[in-house]
Amino acid sequence: MAQNTSTIKIKATVIGLDKQPIVGAVVSTSEEIGKAVTTDALGTFSIEIPQNEVLSIAAKGFKTKYITANQRVEETLQMLPEENQEQVQIAFRKVDKQDLLGGVSSVNVGELLKKNYFTYTLDGMASFIPGFNGNSNWGMGNYMFMIDGVPRETGNVMPTEIDQIVFLKGANAVALYGSRGAKGVVNVITKRGVAGKSRFDLRVNSGVNVPRAFPKYLGSAEYMTLYNEARRNDGLPNLYSEVDIYNHASGINKYRYPNIDFYSQEYLKSAYGSYDATAEISGGNERVKYYTNLGFATSGSLLNFGEAKTYNNSDRLNFRGNIDVNLNEYISLNADATAIFYTGRGVNANFWSSAESVRPNRFAPLIPINMIEQEDAASQLLIQNSNNIIDGQYLLGGTQLDQTNPIATIYSGGNNQYANRQFQFNTGIKANLSNVLKGLSFKSGFAVDYATEYTLSYNYSYATYAPTWNNYNGQDLISSLAVYNQDAKSGTQNVSGNRYRQTIAFSGQFNYDRTFNDDHHLSAILLANGFQQSESAIYHKTSNANLGFLASYNYKQKYYLDFSSAYIHSAKLPPNNRQAFSPSISLGWRLSQEGFLKNSTVVDDLKLTASASILHTDLDIQSYYLYQGVYTGAGSWYGWKDGTGIQATESRRGDNPNMRFPKREEINVGFEGSFFKRALTLNGTFFVNKISGNIIQASVLFPSYFTTGFPVSSFIPYVNYNDDQRIGFDFGANLTKKYGEVNWTLGLNGTYYETKATQRAELYEDSYQNRQGKPLDAIWGLQSLGLFQDQNDIANSPTQTFGQVKPGDIKYKDQNGDGIINSRDEVFLGKGGWFGSPFTLGVNVTAQWKKLTFFAMGVGRFGANAMRSGSYFWIDGEDKYSVVVRDRWTEESKLTAKYPRLTTLTSDNNFRSSDFWIYKTNRFDLAKVQVSYDLTELLKMKSFVRELGVYVNGFNLLTVSDNREIMELNVGTAPQTRLFNIGVKALF
Repeated sequence: MAQNTSTIKIKATVIGLDKQPIVGAVVSTSEEIGKAVTTDALGTFSIEIPQNEVLSIAAKGFKTKYITANQRVEETLQMLPEENQEQVQIAFRKVDKQDLLGGVSSVNVGELLKKNYFTYTLDGMASFIPGFNGNSNWGMGNYMFMIDGVPRETGNVMPTEIDQIVFLKGANAVALYGSRGAKGVVNVITKRGVAGKSRFDLRVNSGVNVPRAFPKYLGSAEYMTLYNEARRNDGLPNLYSEVDIYNHASGINKYRYPNIDFYSQEYLKSAYGSYDATAEISGGNERVKYYTNLGFATSGSLLNFGEAKTYNNSDRLNFRGNIDVNLNEYISLNADATAIFYTGRGVNANFWSSAESVRPNRFAPLIPINMIEQEDAASQLLIQNSNNIIDGQYLLGGTQLDQTNPIATIYSGGNNQYANRQFQFNTGIKANLSNVLKGLSFKSGFAVDYATEYTLSYNYSYATYAPTWNNYNGQDLISSLAVYNQDAKSGTQNVSGNRYRQTIAFSGQFNYDRTFNDDHHLSAILLANGFQQSESAIYHKTSNANLGFLASYNYKQKYYLDFSSAYIHSAKLPPNNRQAFSPSISLGWRLSQEGFLKNSTVVDDLKLTASASILHTDLDIQSYYLYQGVYTGAGSWYGWKDGTGIQATESRRGDNPNMRFPKREEINVGFEGSFFKRALTLNGTFFVNKISGNIIQASVLFPSYFTTGFPVSSFIPYVNYNDDQRIGFDFGANLTKKYGEVNWTLGLNGTYYETKATQRAELYEDSYQNRQGKPLDAIWGLQSLGLFQDQNDIANSPTQTFGQVKPGDIKYKDQNGDGIINSRDEVFLGKGGWFGSPFTLGVNVTAQWKKLTFFAMGVGRFGANAMRSGSYFWIDGEDKYSVVVRDRWTEESKLTAKYPRLTTLTSDNNFRSSDFWIYKTNRFDLAKVQVSYDLTELLKMKSFVRELGVYVNGFNLLTVSDNREIMELNVGTAPQTRLFNIGVKALF
């Protein structure tokens, strides 16, 4: 640079965000005549340098600030701390966290793991991220999950591999992703090596999983007693005698009078173990940087009998390698590879499903050989020929109706092994094109993923035996055996469940990034992006293809303007409508840089944001070719034929060549700021979005003659019609305070939203049944008025049309006064929370005292409802009886009963959607508590072990809710568990 003879004297004060002076900051220029100076105790400096020369201000812990020395240099220069330099990977670019324009939140997983060890990628994220409720961003559902910018699955990455998780919630944040990202994106960024920082990290965990709750079913005697009652309610005689019931209750002979309890210690352990170990190696230099992660995890099972005792577990082995190479000052590239091997071993029976359905008195699972009469030659021969003598003492029990049963299958029915293999590879290249145009660069990425799964099994047949019992002088003996099936082990291994999936992804982009006069920062992206996923046995591939453009400007990190857009394509729409343009514009204003706040002792940093977007998407178009009419031959005896004998052609669906993309239209405004010398940080976003033009096929939109019932024919097309609306807000707060020697941090994050069906094609006779104007997750059903007390009550009530009605059945309200209870009396009962509870509140607390760290987090979910349904609650016919029937209606309990009468018939009247079965799902879960201790200094091992720590933690510890027992219950599946874990981590 030519020397400038015109000089200027600069005198200014350097401060941080807390408005305090920065002492010792080094102020210098790039000119030889420039002389470096440092700030004094008041943060001031004075220097004389050439006019228009670039001045740099550097201080430890702060981001280096650059200004141009001219008459516009401000007297007070505010510097940003280094933590604000954290960059967030948003759509196809990284930006400084301080420059985000709303609708984006991120978690630094590497930092989080220091106090909160977890094994599922999104575990507890609702405690840290506003707007994410555990299964959706802003209640949208169907978010796209990505790993390093490639659509993948949450199970493809472990937290120890992750550097950052970014939640892109606002439409403005996802516009560049095109159609498939229109309902939000969660992008996981994996770790990479750092030049000059060689590391070897090792982590080992050992845990115990303890069931939280088991379903509670009646024992044999109580079941038989109540089943008799149910038959009497139906006008039928008792099935079980009082003697049989007594014998089952007495436990005198569990083999003759069985009482199967699937949840007893006879079949289950009190807990099972899980273990994992992870090794990470990273480092490199300016030329090559590398990161490697090798992990292994294994978990057992609660089952404690038969083959399941030793052959019911799972293993996961994963390997990840990320390499970055700088070929020269202009070109760099990366190559990443991942392999995941998951193996699950099990038996050929679904124990938990059987526990839901097999009645306790059905059969004796085991038949004791020593209780078979020695004189019964036929039975003794069966024993000798059996290949399945259990523990050398028992034959497998069964009946004619239970010739195979889950317990016998677990003992002798064979086993299976499920295998899932994931191979993922992605690479990219970056080119600095500044020799063509200053600030210009090019970046491209390419990824190929393969996933395969299959099941190998040995399927054995086995014989079961039904005993005939006799009693000789008070001793029960088996006088004969009926045998069903036969023992056979073919030795043939069967292969089933073969499935294959491939993902190919590509992106290429030109980037322009440049700052003019130190104040005007301009960046732009011109993008081509797409991916395609193909899956075995599915004809059409899942595809996403779009062009993208971004233009971003900020002035002195004070005023921001972003325009992003995508030009998308979808084969689900007719040829003339397969493209659409999705624009988004965002604004930002950092108020804390304005004069009226610049010297505030309360406000450190405060920024307002706003955006407006229109995104087109095919996410909710369920199938291809819906725009085409469908015609078919009549194919039936009634089909019309012409004189040639050829069947007539009939229409099944009409054409719609004007079908178009549904749209997400959104406006959101937000703020973020820090206060009181960064002791308090706050952020929040208010959003209004509308999904318009959802595609439906509705007869009410067309004349009645568009359809015929006989023969069945329809000219009704699929059209864009339904509209959905979501209005809500999210918020986050983080408070840091030191009391004595303890550093406290409290985080609070929440989301609240309301949904509404703003337009529906419907024609109900009663307006209260209109779905339009109601929540999208509305639960509909009948309104109950208690239980019928007697026949008089039934006679004086409206006629109920859902099957037979007797005293003890549920009585419903006649909503329209027509004297009949039918589907026209169904009303809105409450929100189902299908996209996450309307209000989600996450809390996290950290307390650090010297080398000891305490961490806890919890999540509250409020405002949703659920229906008590399924065979555990809706019990009729031959269903197994759970403890809920103890509150049944009888003549004696008619005034206090909380459950309908028992019946052995189909109870269509009682077991249907109604508020009788509704319950609130409001809950607060203490999801995690962890205590960690750093042993590094205590053991003085820094020469070999640079860091060493231990921790203990508990997962899923406590649920506080009025309906806790229901929500902790898993019926038909393995139970929910609490995990108590101890871990060790070391850095070498």
